Amino acid sequence: MAAFGQQKARRLARVDASRKGGLDERAAPVVQLLNGRARFCTTSSCSGRLVLAQGSAAGPGGCGIQKKHCGWLMVAHDACGKADVSAVPEATKVNSFVSLKCRCVQMKALEKATGDIVLKFEPFVLHVLCQELQDAQLLHSVAIESGFRNSGITVGRGGKITMAVRSTHCLEVPLSHKGKLMVSEEYIEFLIHVANQKMEENIRRIDRFYKRLELALKTAVSANNSPSEETAKSRAVYVRRRKRKTIQEQDVHTSPKDHNEALEPEDDTESSLGIFAEILI
Repeated sequence: MAAFGQQKARRLARVDASRKGGLDERAAPVVQLLNGRARFCTTSSCSGRLVLAQGSAAGPGGCGIQKKHCGWLMVAHDACGKADVSAVPEATKVNSFVSLKCRCVQMKALEKATGDIVLKFEPFVLHVLCQELQDAQLLHSVAIESGFRNSGITVGRGGKITMAVRSTHCLEVPLSHKGKLMVSEEYIEFLIHVANQKMEENIRRIDRFYKRLELALKTAVSANNSPSEETAKSRAVYVRRRKRKTIQEQDVHTSPKDHNEALEPEDDTESSLGIFAEILI
């Protein structure tokens, strides 16, 4: 549709309003693959990240840290290890995990914390506008098969179809409350190990998603250009049914016996389902 193409052009022309101001390197191939197809338009993405966030201490009855009151002390888009930790004074050794450089600036966040600090791992997420529902269904199938089992499709009031690629292997652990560290150094090291494992699995799923998506898009194009034998068979069955219906309506002098012979079913339930699928297409 021309309307979808215009909407896509306007959206892709916008300035990137994310904190980073650009695509994550690992998410870029998937985003470029989809935006290179006329029927898709990505609206947001993140390749997955480790986040150390600080918010004001939650009062009685509080429901945790809200994003708008949150300060990001560290963001890393790669797995981190002890080799990435710079030497720090023994007195602040417990805070050294915050120095997980991974292209981030060294900091002693816990030492300076006055509120609540939370360590999070957030996996790959991608939102895509789709021209038609069948396009969203294709993406959804690929996402589920690739391990992103929290993916879903939403349809807005104006008919806008959005496909969200999401996963469930998140991590969110509070480390301090009102500036006071609530866990041991050993536990912090354990959390780093768990977060790294989740990041590695996240990377594998992104690679798997890209490869399967590329294949699915190629297959869809081939199917559209040359209808399969099954589709052709369903079309032939549909034509025969239409012809029999016409004969039934016009040949008013045909005997009941002749009608039975003319209308004898030539297909089974599977063929009927094929007709239904073709009508939807």
